[in-house]
Amino acid sequence: MPTDLRQTVAAPSRSLPIVIFGAGSIVGDAHLPAYQAAGFTVAGIFDPDRDKAARLGHAFASVEQAVALGTGAVYDLAVPPAAIPGILEQLPPGAVVLIQKPMGSDLAAATEILRLCRARDLKAAVNFQLRFAPMALALKDAVARGMLGEIVDFDAWLALDTPWHLWAFLADLPRVEILLHSIHYLDLVRDLLGNPRGVHARTMGHPSSTVSNTRTAMILDYGDRIRAALSVNHNHAFGRKFQACEFRICGTKGAAWMKLGVNLDYPRGEPDELWLNTGGDWQQVPLAGNWFPDAFRGRMTQVMRFAVGDDPALQGSAEDAWHTMALVEAAYDSSAKPAHPIRTSPDA
Repeated sequence: MPTDLRQTVAAPSRSLPIVIFGAGSIVGDAHLPAYQAAGFTVAGIFDPDRDKAARLGHAFASVEQAVALGTGAVYDLAVPPAAIPGILEQLPPGAVVLIQKPMGSDLAAATEILRLCRARDLKAAVNFQLRFAPMALALKDAVARGMLGEIVDFDAWLALDTPWHLWAFLADLPRVEILLHSIHYLDLVRDLLGNPRGVHARTMGHPSSTVSNTRTAMILDYGDRIRAALSVNHNHAFGRKFQACEFRICGTKGAAWMKLGVNLDYPRGEPDELWLNTGGDWQQVPLAGNWFPDAFRGRMTQVMRFAVGDDPALQGSAEDAWHTMALVEAAYDSSAKPAHPIRTSPDA
């Protein structure tokens, strides 16, 4: 098994200052540590709560101050979905921007965001950063090298006890689990396998929780060659022993197993793991980091490489991310519809 699987994004030849909108916990816990590790400079942070921004770094007094660098900066929007369009309208035309996921609260909002990006010629990516985690990059490299053969099975299995109470704003949202959590997995599946033809889904809450939906089952339709299924339960509150947060990716020549450690014992988490079997015994791939915060470093690094001309294309662009949002919307549509009926009597 090769020990040189790609797990990082190469540093850009030079970098631009980063301007951050939003001063929530994700900025302090993931964005800033990742950018510091990458050697990027954060010019400042704008948040309506200036004191909150000042606790994380230099605080801009206004949006006008924040965008004063024009197209000489990368703009990082770590804000709630509803705030995204208003900020996009104030960015300088032609700017490079990284938009926090999800790309709006639904597909209509995602379409409006994409329209704004096109109208203002914004070079926009969306922060679906799981595809840039070291384990995900290594997996994609192994697939690209043909080590697993043709991918024919993808399984995501989550049985967790997620502390939803840490995010008070979720209490009144009609869409939670798929839009704010499993969206990462759907984006990764799309990155590996392309767009599915359709989706069968059911998402629901739990008697122990006031959050609208915390459990989901999904089947993605890739035709007759690939079986893709996700089973997600955030209410498995029976101790760590049989909890799980893992993917199984099987091909015609080999298989991979991934553990997403951050979700286990959140927010402390556990180390990520990647194992490969390309014929013979399973072997663990030493990883260069974890999903949090290293995927945020990879995501911004690729944006920066595009911004300074090192990469010709923006991976995970807003154009591409719209399709992840379309898959999310289809899953909610599927969940709202009745299942195929089962006959209740041989005489019916």
